[in-house]
Amino acid sequence: MIVKVTMDNIDEVLPLIREYQEFYGVKSINEQKNKSFFSQFAQSSEKGMLHMYRLDDTCIGFTTIYRAFSSTRAEEVAVLNDLYVKQEHRAKGYGRALIEYAFKIAKEEGFSRLQWLTAKDNETAQKLYRSLGAAQGSWSFYAKDL
Repeated sequence: MIVKVTMDNIDEVLPLIREYQEFYGVKSINEQKNKSFFSQFAQSSEKGMLHMYRLDDTCIGFTTIYRAFSSTRAEEVAVLNDLYVKQEHRAKGYGRALIEYAFKIAKEEGFSRLQWLTAKDNETAQKLYRSLGAAQGSWSFYAKDL
């Protein structure tokens, strides 16, 4: 079952957020910083939304959707910033269920687009995204730490 993360259940998803960060090679993970940052999505949906997948009362996956803007579309869009399913639960449909739920929620919130990025070598995720009819963009992503 997919549920919204609130202040009452946020501690259930924090260990998965840590796993997600480890998966992407984050070197210095700060549990308090994670709780503080992700709590903003559990308190209000002004900036975004956080959902988790519960299986037998255990959190096995989550998504974070951020509100953003598209200058080329001249409208607000939803960004699926995070999608994560625990290793032992992958390839069982939970990731698909989470992203399909993200599509549903984004549409209900009035967004015309849900967009996201993934690592170039994350072929498992790319296969899932293609199977959902998502188009791969041609943009290159750049970042500079400040």
